[in-house]
Amino acid sequence: MIRPATSADIPAILQLIRALADYEKLTHQVVVDEAQLREHLFGARPYAEVLLAEDEGRVVGYALFFHSYSTFLGRPSMYLEDLFVLPELRGRGHGKQLLARLAKLAVERDCGRFEWMVLDWNTPAIQFYESLGAALAPEWKLCRMTGDALRRFAATAT
Repeated sequence: MIRPATSADIPAILQLIRALADYEKLTHQVVVDEAQLREHLFGARPYAEVLLAEDEGRVVGYALFFHSYSTFLGRPSMYLEDLFVLPELRGRGHGKQLLARLAKLAVERDCGRFEWMVLDWNTPAIQFYESLGAALAPEWKLCRMTGDALRRFAATAT
């Protein structure tokens, strides 16, 4: 079953975020807590949405997404930040159903694009996405500013 998350799901979402970080060997980067998730997902100004996959009443996966805007298309875009299913429950269709539900939402919301990133070493995920019809965009590179670099650059604004 795929369903929208509620604020009662915050502990399960955080547990899945930590499991994703562990899978990607990035646990040292996880600093988010339940209060932040509650505010950013269900507060006065939600920044993202979450769909959950359940298997026999247990939350086993999630998709966290938000909207951006394509100036070239003149339409909103949907961006998938995280897609994760517990490793022991992969192969049961949860990931595919999460992606299909997101694609349906993107169409319903008149999005011109549905995009996400995948780590270059994650061959099973790349093959999975390509099998669904997704195309990798090798000409695009992710640019990122965080921490001190972000604060230093922000300080240059007039």
